[in-house]
Order: sequence, then structure tokens, then C-alpha cells
Amino acid sequence: MTALRYGAALILILTLAACASVPKAPLPDGLTNQPPAGWAGRSAQLAQLTRWELQGKLAVKQPDDSGSAIINQWQQMDGQYHLLLSSAFLGVGRTELEGMPGYLSLTMPDGKNYRSNDPQALIQAATGWHFPLESLTWWIRGLPAPGDDFELLFDKSGELAAIRQQGWDIRIDRRQSFIDGYPALPARITALKGDRRIRLVITQWQALGKQT
Repeated sequence: MTALRYGAALILILTLAACASVPKAPLPDGLTNQPPAGWAGRSAQLAQLTRWELQGKLAVKQPDDSGSAIINQWQQMDGQYHLLLSSAFLGVGRTELEGMPGYLSLTMPDGKNYRSNDPQALIQAATGWHFPLESLTWWIRGLPAPGDDFELLFDKSGELAAIRQQGWDIRIDRRQSFIDGYPALPARITALKGDRRIRLVITQWQALGKQT
């Protein structure tokens, strides 16, 4: 039994040493990756907000193509989303996006419609924007997207300040109490990845019907 315990202890030490050898990005000053008390309940409450509608503005900056758009409507019904954007950059008129995880229908201002099982690739091909729409439906609520590793960073007051996921650094610049009965939601987020930047400013946000 002594040898068995020694072997188990050795494996544990080697495992911890291996984990410690994996380099991690340093934490920004004033932030911690230790969740505050009550974060589990707060995040669970935000995750239950699955049916909502918002309006705001969107700006994308990248080396080869940049632009901005007005979000006339972003309606989310559980996994299904419907966005109406207007932008001189995308073309005179409106751009419409309808989809769900793993599927997107994109209608451009000229009336041409494109469909794909790879939403991000379709958006990039049609507009030139590197735009992780399906993940943004989570980040915009101040939550990590499911299915990928992530790191959460909190400020001194215990508020979520940033999410690191999929190579993106998503910073919550401002939050506001939009919906009664829910924690304050992001009013402005900035997502950074290398020399790419996505900024979302939310001006109105409301819940739709009964939440699941």
C-alpha cells in the first residue's frame, strides 16, 4: 500500500508540474480569474435569458476591410437568431441574417441570398468580415460560448471584465440594467483578436416572452 500511495503521489506531482509548464497570458493589472461569490448564480440567470431583442451599433476593424453598421434588430429565440443591419459599407439597403447553430441564411442589400452550414465562413466570404456570430450571441450577454475552453477575468468589484476564448479577448467596457429581474447586461463590448476588432454598442435590450 505504501508503494501504491507513493506511485499515486508521484503521478500527481508530475501532472501538476506538466500543467504548470503550460504558458498562460499574464493577467491585466487589477483583474483576477477567481470568480466572486455569487457568480455561479448570476451566470446561470444570464444563461436563462435565451429570448431577447436588442438594437445598437456594430463596428468592425481589420487590416484588409473595416466598416460599421446599425443593428436595427437582433432577435434571439433560443438558438435561432434574426438580424437586420443597415450600412453604407455593406451596400445601400439592409443586410439580413437568419440562422441557428450550424446554419446561416444571408441576404445582401442587392437581394442576393447565400446559405451555408458554416456561418462564420459565409459572413467572411460575403462581407470580408471575420465575425464569430454564434459565439457573440453568448459573449454579448457576458457569458462564454459553450464547447470551447475559456478564461474569465473579474475586476475588483467582482464584475466580469473580460472573456478569453477562441483566441479572442472580449472586454466588457460598460454594462447597464436593461431588463428587470436580470443582472446588468453589457452595454458595450470590444472583442480583440490580433489586429482584428469588433465593437458592439447596445442601446436597447428587452426580453421576449417566457424564457426557457
